[in-house]
Amino acid sequence: MNKYVVLVGCLLLVACGGGGGSSGPDPVVVVPPTPVPPPSEWVPGQYEPASNYENICANPRSNSEYQDTPGSVVDENFWIRSFSHDTYLWYRELADIDPNTVDGNLEYFALLKTDAVTPSGNPKDAFHFTYDTEEWKRLSQSGISAGYGMELAVLKSARPRSILVAFTEPNSPASENGISRGAELIEVDGALVESGDANILNAGLFPQALGEQHTFVIRDLGSSTPRTVTLVSSEITSVAVQNTKTLTVGNKRIGYMTFNDYLGESERLLREAVIQLASTSIDELVIDMRYNGGGYLDIAAELGYMVVGDASIGKVFQETVFNDKYTVYNPITGRLLAPTNFLSKASGFSVSEGTQLPTLNLPRVFVLTGGGTASASEAFINGLRGIDVEVVIVGQTTRGKPYGFYGIDNCGTTYFTIQFRGENAKGFGDYADGFIPSDTDDLFGANVRGCVVADDFSHALGDPLEARLAAAIGYIKDGSCPTAAVSTLKVGARSVLLPVVDADELTAPEVPGLILR
Repeated sequence: MNKYVVLVGCLLLVACGGGGGSSGPDPVVVVPPTPVPPPSEWVPGQYEPASNYENICANPRSNSEYQDTPGSVVDENFWIRSFSHDTYLWYRELADIDPNTVDGNLEYFALLKTDAVTPSGNPKDAFHFTYDTEEWKRLSQSGISAGYGMELAVLKSARPRSILVAFTEPNSPASENGISRGAELIEVDGALVESGDANILNAGLFPQALGEQHTFVIRDLGSSTPRTVTLVSSEITSVAVQNTKTLTVGNKRIGYMTFNDYLGESERLLREAVIQLASTSIDELVIDMRYNGGGYLDIAAELGYMVVGDASIGKVFQETVFNDKYTVYNPITGRLLAPTNFLSKASGFSVSEGTQLPTLNLPRVFVLTGGGTASASEAFINGLRGIDVEVVIVGQTTRGKPYGFYGIDNCGTTYFTIQFRGENAKGFGDYADGFIPSDTDDLFGANVRGCVVADDFSHALGDPLEARLAAAIGYIKDGSCPTAAVSTLKVGARSVLLPVVDADELTAPEVPGLILR
């Protein structure tokens, strides 16, 4: 694989960054500026090249892979300032803050983003974050992170809080302790989820390191008796594709898969799933992306081909638009700007580069969506609509992230700042408030034909009785959506009403940090 790859997702969190492989034309030869000693004082409106401050670190790494040299926090802040002003999509909206006035790189970086909002009043930039570089490498390349292997659905993040388990990873501390979808969290380390100390809850729910031990009181779906389990944070490998199956409904064969992220190993798992589904000659496909926060754009382009087949060959999946300084070449890779086409061959993430991909040759696809459906998942929807492939979404409005970035390391921290927006072959990329299930389909807008259906935690993902999958099956049968406006979930001895439009489907934090308050 080549050195750089576009990442447009968030593991809700996620997140998205560079470091992988991407196809494209020969690179432009960019002559780096001659390094000069970085200035010791801030001059408003004057920006030295970021390369002048690169790898000048307060705590240089000894690893020979890096070329860190001794410096200070201020040196790192100057790098952040120049890097942001150079590549940030909305660089004209950044305040020019003296790097000497903020004693912390993460704190300084957090200030360098736009304060503008979308038409609905949401922050225009809701995807500005950092990762420890080594942690990011493990996550992006192998899907490995520290945790328990349970994805959480935070139905209410403020008191009285409500948190359920959305799904668990196989062979994880959570699954090995019998925790599964629909379990309700009652206590974490003695703090009540409904009303306890948010710091205790966040520390237990989202461990920052391996080997952390935390005690949970949970109530399993259908049980009236809580139980106590102790979980130890471990290296969790995301199994991105699960529950691949073919359902026979009447005279239709309907393929289904749960698809949770677009990280490196996803390439292999998607290829295997499509081969399996193709062997059963499916008539329709349902891809469950309700918790898929995104990842590598090239894998989204590959999945688009695997669904559509020959009708997508040679067609644009996504055009990438950087800020007005970069209309000819990519500021990160130096390559001439060119659209990402649908990809019929593997990019080399986890399948040998150049391997021909299988295809289902379908004229439409159903996508199960939620508030956690973001970035590369939305690019998949947008890319198919750009070539007039019918996409039907079932669930709730998606997250709204038509933007992407490359994860850039400096001094052990990988920085993610929005650097481009994506547009499909029709030139549409204006879905900052998400794709909306609708009775009508507007190919030049964010309304997508589909059904509004609340998440159903009382059934396993892939169960034909689970509300969203059942709605998709019903739509396939008769072309109509269910009429129920509210689903009722029985949790222990009480019922929880989940209004279709009000349920807050946060899964995990998009940016490492606190989410409960």
